[in-house]
Amino acid sequence: MDGQSEEITVEQAAEDFVAEVTHWREVRGKSKRALALAMGFDPSYVSHVESGRHKPSEEFARLADEHLNAGKAIWRRWGDYQRARAKARRPPTVPPAQRGHEQPYATGSALFVEHDAARLQYDGHSYRLTMRRLLRNTGSEPVTRYLIRIAVDRYPGAPERSNAHYRAHPLTWDELDLTATCRGEAMRWQAKHDRDAFKEVWLLFDNEHGRFPLYPGESVWIEYAYTVSDDKWGNWFQRAVRLPTQQLEVQLAFPAALDPVVWGTETSMTAEASPLRTPPVRSDEGELRQFTWTTAAPTLHARYRLEWRFRARPEHNSEQGDFR
Repeated sequence: MDGQSEEITVEQAAEDFVAEVTHWREVRGKSKRALALAMGFDPSYVSHVESGRHKPSEEFARLADEHLNAGKAIWRRWGDYQRARAKARRPPTVPPAQRGHEQPYATGSALFVEHDAARLQYDGHSYRLTMRRLLRNTGSEPVTRYLIRIAVDRYPGAPERSNAHYRAHPLTWDELDLTATCRGEAMRWQAKHDRDAFKEVWLLFDNEHGRFPLYPGESVWIEYAYTVSDDKWGNWFQRAVRLPTQQLEVQLAFPAALDPVVWGTETSMTAEASPLRTPPVRSDEGELRQFTWTTAAPTLHARYRLEWRFRARPEHNSEQGDFR
């Protein structure tokens, strides 16, 4: 999954590079502005690279890999990009990263999230994440697809170890068992990026029986779910606010016998990580201990990270991961 095809185009290599930078930046909880300043670039430079307005440079790739502690993953994507350029014998024009990241939806569409609810449940062996989002189309064109991301970092303090772990034990589609529904209908999905440790997926508003686009002025609930074993997940769960959102809710459910404790941080475009402004609320239901955290009108591009440890199973507490 991590290797490049001999036929990869310059445009695809550029998009892959951007996806790798975005993945590691968000895993590390860095805003675009903070990363640019740390690397000595203009505050808007990272934003320009991720949107495709600027082509990636060798210096940018080297510094991004170093400051994001990516274990050469970003540097390898830069190498793929350089080889694709050499093969094409000319530099690319505007990379499609501008289409894939800056404008992921059709011109004229504008999505607003009225309610975003995530439930993550651990059974002692694997995690099952269920996401429910109430989407509203405030634009002038139908929306026919929705982009989601699944990302992991098993050993965030040791990127070489983490990368080696996922090369040997990559996330697989069979393991994820990704399902999605809308309007009582199953949604088809298409992989946009398929990496050992992260995936980008288009959820499509159609299936073999017909189409059900989200038309202007309409609101609709979508739900998707996937499973990951605990040797690939870890002890943290991060939410990134990529669309204007009215209400954000996260619920964690663990076996009470593990004696879990939960805390969290938030990061914005202008501020580094700080404690959540309100604490997760604990409730015990039978053999489950649940923690619920909500916020209204979260800041666009903010990231909220909940972390936990199991006091009754300390051997699992030092190994962490990240999902969306």
